[in-house]
Amino acid sequence: MAEGAHAGGLGIPELPNLLTLLARALGEGPAARFLHGWEDVLFAWGVIAVIALIAWAATRRVALVPHGLQNAVELLVEGLDQFVCGILGEQYGRRFTPFIGTLFLYIWLLNLSALIPGLKSPTANVNTTAGLAVAVFCYVQWMSVRLLGVKGYLHHMAGSPSTGAAWVAVPLIFFVEFLGQFIKPISLCLRLYGNVTGEDALIAALVQMGLGGLPLQLFAKGLALIFSTIQALVFATLSTIYLAMILPHEEAHASH
Repeated sequence: MAEGAHAGGLGIPELPNLLTLLARALGEGPAARFLHGWEDVLFAWGVIAVIALIAWAATRRVALVPHGLQNAVELLVEGLDQFVCGILGEQYGRRFTPFIGTLFLYIWLLNLSALIPGLKSPTANVNTTAGLAVAVFCYVQWMSVRLLGVKGYLHHMAGSPSTGAAWVAVPLIFFVEFLGQFIKPISLCLRLYGNVTGEDALIAALVQMGLGGLPLQLFAKGLALIFSTIQALVFATLSTIYLAMILPHEEAHASH
């Protein structure tokens, strides 16, 4: 494990994973190139499969009085629902809980993957975090048009002008709001990527120190467990606030 790879060729230490080792064993053939080029996607799909399997197992035999896995999943879903409704209000919160809740769970498990020997965090690849940010961006824009209508959406983008002076400033406000719609997902992408990459690089550097770095490895993995959860929560919170900014004004005021 001391022969760490370098993430993205940027000189960032990265531990070999199962797919990296398999690619090395296969040599220079097309299969090895495929595994090396798509390892983050494959690990990300693996997390999707784990979430789907847990959901299937928890709902396979639904009981009126939940127990075991069903009880744990219901508690998690209830907690996520309260979290989203606490920001968006009851009317819209329940509507957005499936998206925000799935987003949190997915990112959380992606972040934690590197703590399991042989796996890696796909969120340490900027392409993964960019894809997540694009998904949030598209969802928010789509829901904006659905909730406000095309006319209401454009009126919102123009700063909801109501006076003559406000209408004069519409071109500038529209331009600033338009830029803001793209800056928000870029911020989500880079924040998650930077933090997860830093955590994984630190753990990889400590592992390469050998047994001398073992106590620090355990400490770093404990911190990574906490920070990975925080980063998933931050991404979900900012996405929820992003949604709150496009809600009809009367509901937004009611939720506050």
